[in-house]
Amino acid sequence: MSELPTDFETVSDSPLAVVPGESARYRFPALHPEGRKFVGAAGAAVLVTGFILEWDVVAWLLFGLTIWIAAFFRDPIRVTPLGDDLIVSPADGLISLITTVEPPRQLAGEGGLPPGPCTRISVFMSVFDVHVNRSPIAGTISRIVYVPGKFLNADLDKASDDNERQYFIVEDAAGRRVAFTQIAGLVARRIIRFVEPGARVDAGTRIGLIRFGSRVDVYLPADFGPAVIVGQRAIAGETVLARRGTVASPCGIAQ
Repeated sequence: MSELPTDFETVSDSPLAVVPGESARYRFPALHPEGRKFVGAAGAAVLVTGFILEWDVVAWLLFGLTIWIAAFFRDPIRVTPLGDDLIVSPADGLISLITTVEPPRQLAGEGGLPPGPCTRISVFMSVFDVHVNRSPIAGTISRIVYVPGKFLNADLDKASDDNERQYFIVEDAAGRRVAFTQIAGLVARRIIRFVEPGARVDAGTRIGLIRFGSRVDVYLPADFGPAVIVGQRAIAGETVLARRGTVASPCGIAQ
């Protein structure tokens, strides 16, 4: 296998083919460019408090904060399973809810989701999860809608309607549309996107980031069903969230 790139631009612009039968090795996650200014500011505070002001205790606390910020903005390479019958998770985190809902009005209308109830899968991201979000399918970004709002705990169901959020619709070559929402959380104060309407994305392409704790909701097409269980952990760009033709959620055991 060829050497895996470590810089963000190469990773996102040039997806790597994975050859069956070849081995892989662990690589330390890269720091996303969005986090560099935060790590730099925290690192500068460590130097000032530790070497200039000689506040050793404060400096060590700030050093720990610097490490946590660097971990928060980590951007690991992911290997995405491909297939027209798969929807992969757009976020790392806990499958917190699988329910049937009416699509939000921002996702309805011409070019949006069809009328009627659909299955929604919610993925809750704690402050310890990777917060780079990825496209659940390959296709074209046909709609992006940003909505300002509150900063309730993203684990609450009403956060889908009350919190600051950003809606996406991705339409594949067959005209199938998959919608998902970036939802700000109790600590999150900014939702960032890396793509614009009309952009062509692959399944697993980085599409955005939410700072410091949040949630992503995915709205499934009618012919897809959940392939995950509430309480399960999902990995963005890797975990198969739903499959075409699946009727009901699988069962599982918490242990």
